[in-house]
Amino acid sequence: MAHPALPADFVWGTATASYQIEGAVAEDGRGPSIWDTFARVPGAISDGTNGDRADDHYHRYAADIALMAELGFGAYRFSVAWPRVVPTGTGEVNQASLDFYRRIAETCHEHGITPWATLYHWDLPQPLEDRGGWLVPETAQAFAEYAALTHEALGDVVSHWITLNEPWCSALLGYGNGVHAPGKQVGSDALKAAHHLLLGHGLAVQKMRASSHDSTLGITLNLYSVRPASGSAADAEAARRTDGMGNRFFLDPVLLGSYPDDVLADAGVQEWFAERSGDLATINQPLDFVGINYYSRHTAAAPEDGRFADPSIPSATPGSERVVHVDTGADKTFMGWEVHPDGLLDVVAMVAERSPGTPVYITENGAAYDDVVSPDGSVEDEDRRRYLELHAQACADAVAAGLPLRGYFAWSFLDNWEWAFGESRRFGIVRVDYETQERTVKRSGWWFRDLLAAQPKG
Repeated sequence: MAHPALPADFVWGTATASYQIEGAVAEDGRGPSIWDTFARVPGAISDGTNGDRADDHYHRYAADIALMAELGFGAYRFSVAWPRVVPTGTGEVNQASLDFYRRIAETCHEHGITPWATLYHWDLPQPLEDRGGWLVPETAQAFAEYAALTHEALGDVVSHWITLNEPWCSALLGYGNGVHAPGKQVGSDALKAAHHLLLGHGLAVQKMRASSHDSTLGITLNLYSVRPASGSAADAEAARRTDGMGNRFFLDPVLLGSYPDDVLADAGVQEWFAERSGDLATINQPLDFVGINYYSRHTAAAPEDGRFADPSIPSATPGSERVVHVDTGADKTFMGWEVHPDGLLDVVAMVAERSPGTPVYITENGAAYDDVVSPDGSVEDEDRRRYLELHAQACADAVAAGLPLRGYFAWSFLDNWEWAFGESRRFGIVRVDYETQERTVKRSGWWFRDLLAAQPKG
């Protein structure tokens, strides 16, 4: 397959997240996060590791960014660690950490790379969780204050800002089924956490807009293409529920200023959300772009007995706990996620339908595979290379179809500490030896270099 060509102003970037790569968890005044705590719960992390060291990006960022430049990337999406900047979540600001992120941004500029900063990629300061975490509205207010001060401090060197990364994961994996930090299982009350995350997003955008900095502001949502397993009414109902909780529950308040009534009814939370309907005007802020993290598709089927909900099951899908996700026979990544590149067009269209003309960026796309290091030290990750190639072509198809896709960020630049999977899942186009911290560009990384070199130049 020839390299797909995107417009000259199409943004090609790569992405990382603070807790997954930085390490240095006890240096320069950083406070503890919920992931520091959760990683020490016996059995919470599949391989028993933690992010104390990770990729040591805190000390190696300059060399890592130079390597990005060597591969030709034009943008770097990184996340700012809230417990570095405001160690207790509120109150005193840690200038050493703001200086660190300024160095990251300045190093990007030195290499011709545009920095994109994400303000929240799941590492809530532990003191805020101790006071209720995302289940209480005070955390939304605290997030807005942290976002505003970080934006004010760095807005002269960072012009692209993402408020939240994947609030579905923060709320429903963190408070629904408990497989992510903070490891709570509160049933449909996890949707309260989702609401407070979205409220924090809206409050933060308001405060950042009031700044003197001319910035581009957006949010990143993880969206899935959803198809029914058959033409039956029962499978259509399964797909409705899956799309509702996974996509519409987050898209609609952010872009339309309303929650989908059917999803609130599925989860039995209409009364609580009705009492907070006034928050929707805050959540529904005008945005300069929407980021999408796209990995796979869900093919949904009804359970045999037709009973979709079972609140007794700790679940990330309140009201849809028993929906079946069907194996379609497609190729799978090491995570077990089916490879459906055409679904990328579906999720971009979801945004375009709700907010016509708003630029969309794929802010994460990539794949974990069981990499093998060859005797010569190289990593011939053909499966990942092919995955990336198929999704780069899907980007070209989306643009050709007239969808407002403006950029793509490969996940991830480096192998990293993959949350509840620890070091056992590798997404990077650059391999990290966790013992020596040696970086090795994989075949997929060199393929990306060739892809980027073949793109039209503005």
